[in-house]
Amino acid sequence: MASSPTIAGLELGGTKCVAILGTGPGDIRERVTVPTTDPATTLAALEAALDTWQFDALGIASFGPLELNARAPDFGSITATTKPGWTGADLTKRLAARYARPLAIQTDVVGAALAEARWGAAQGLSTHAYITIGTGVGVGLISGGKPVQGVAHGEAGHMRVARAPGDTFAGWCPFHGDCVEGLIAGPALAARFGCPGQALPDDGPEWDLFVHDLTGLLHNLVTVAAPERIAIGGGVMAAREHLFPRIRAKLTASIGGYGSLTAYAGELDRRLGSPGLGTLAGPMGAIAMGLEALGV
Repeated sequence: MASSPTIAGLELGGTKCVAILGTGPGDIRERVTVPTTDPATTLAALEAALDTWQFDALGIASFGPLELNARAPDFGSITATTKPGWTGADLTKRLAARYARPLAIQTDVVGAALAEARWGAAQGLSTHAYITIGTGVGVGLISGGKPVQGVAHGEAGHMRVARAPGDTFAGWCPFHGDCVEGLIAGPALAARFGCPGQALPDDGPEWDLFVHDLTGLLHNLVTVAAPERIAIGGGVMAAREHLFPRIRAKLTASIGGYGSLTAYAGELDRRLGSPGLGTLAGPMGAIAMGLEALGV
């Protein structure tokens, strides 16, 4: 039996970046984490790890927005982003030239969704989604086993939702103010409530607003695509899994017994939850992209 290809993966996040070497979640050979600072410093630190590894392909799963049109002159670069200093940062040309290996790039959330399909809770499913709530908010949607993408990749984390009565927070997003990311991402929570999300008490009223705003995103996602499963990961939710029952209840109420979604709402215990891969979903997204580069 042929051995599985060895993949080097780069998961780029707003707070930290991970370089990982392996073939999948059961075979992780190396893992290096570096803080996300400026592009030159961060990418040099990741390259220092990659330079010591032997691998067959390189996968990149990065925060965005990304230019994913392979015909565009800036393919594989970060476009206008909320991350200071990263707008215009090239991720693919320098790495392809340096390592001369097959390379594939996707958003971090699509990568994580594809990893969930290969190894996690979305195995065997055709339509599913991965949502991250951390430094930003992103949604990776898979339909028919393929990422949903038009002329650009989606930015569902920047959709607007109905605000809770009496909520006057202007929002944190420098582009859209009170879009979902501007309301519930980690920096938004700090700006909104005066302290980091991890400092808020589990039973604090602040989480009522969080659940309300997240449910607005979920309502729109379910009415548009009705994914067979929705995984919610990222640093904010990883520490607050006790919120899932409240989110499911709020989403059920929002669906309101409408049509075929009534049955869907009755199945949210299995359809909406944590990633099957847990906190490995992000790094495994980069490994999944390396396998995609090889057509595996």
